[in-house]
Parts: sequence; C-alpha cells; structure tokens
Amino acid sequence: MGQPRRDTPLRSDAQRNRERILAVALAELTRCPDVPLSTIARKAGVGQGTFYRNFPSREALVLEIYRHEMQQVADRAAGLLADREPDRALREWMDHLARFAMTKAGLADAIRQATSTPGGPGRPANTPVLEATELLLRSNEEAGTIRAGVTPEDFLLAIAGLWQIEPRGDWQTRAGRLLDLVMDGLRAGAPGR
Repeated sequence: MGQPRRDTPLRSDAQRNRERILAVALAELTRCPDVPLSTIARKAGVGQGTFYRNFPSREALVLEIYRHEMQQVADRAAGLLADREPDRALREWMDHLARFAMTKAGLADAIRQATSTPGGPGRPANTPVLEATELLLRSNEEAGTIRAGVTPEDFLLAIAGLWQIEPRGDWQTRAGRLLDLVMDGLRAGAPGR
C-alpha cells in the first residue's frame, strides 16, 4: 500500500494519526536520526499497520517531515507581510528561518541518510521557501526597502552561513549578527533609503 492520495481528504481520525506520527517522528529523528520506526509508532500511539499505511519507508517519513516543515516556514511569510512593513516582515522571517535551521539540525542527519541511498529519492526541492523568499523580496523591492534585482537564490546563498552555526550554545546572537549583515546588504542602494 502506498501513501494516501493528497487530493483525497483523510478521515479525521486518520488525519490525527498522521499528524501525531509526524510530530513524534520530528522530535525523535531530531534527537537520533537512527531511531527505529517501531519506536516512533509506539510513541505516537499507533500500530505498525497504521504507521506503514502512512509512511511505507523511513525515507517516505523523513521526506514528508522535511516537506511539512519547509511548508510551515514558507507559510509564515504571507502572514508576516499582512501584519508588518515589508522590511520588518523579511527580517522576522529570516529569524524564523534561523530558528528552523537551528532546532532542526538533528533532522538534517536523517534527511542526509534518507536521500543518500543509491537509487533512492533525492532531496525534495525547497520550492515553497523559494516562493516565500520571492514574495518577501518583491514586496520589499516594490516598497523601496531593498536593492532591486536580488533573486531568491542570491538570498539563500547569502544566508547559507546559518547552516554553519553550531546549534548548541548561543546560536541566536551569532545568527542575529549574520542576518543583520545580510539585511544591511539588501538595504544598501535601496531607492527608499
């Protein structure tokens, strides 16, 4: 049996089981990328059959967690833009992205394991994050708060240092400095400055 079709809504109990599995799996895989799937199923309070109906393999589970978490980060952009000035929304979203990067550092090992199997699935595209980045950058460009022509790919390369910061210890101070530098660079030459 494969995963449920995305266009067919799950029954409410099935949806709750799926969400519980994802929540437990995220916590457990963040702690230990090699955690047995049976441990995740047990802690989620579901049987093996329910678990494997939702996630037929470790790779399927890990990739769904990654997709789900990236969508959560991406969805935050529109909400911030609705409530804040574009430059404030961009900077707060950058903080949210940094928190995601630091708190999910353990999950990175599980993702690497799931996507490095020869013939296995490749790492999923971070399209939702690119789309959110595009939305934030264009909103700022239109407001004149950042320089024109910055692409989402440029932006992600500029903040790539986040993934080099050690998540244990005072990562917030270091990430804040890095993101302030990036924001200053984006503002340099902005027409509204």
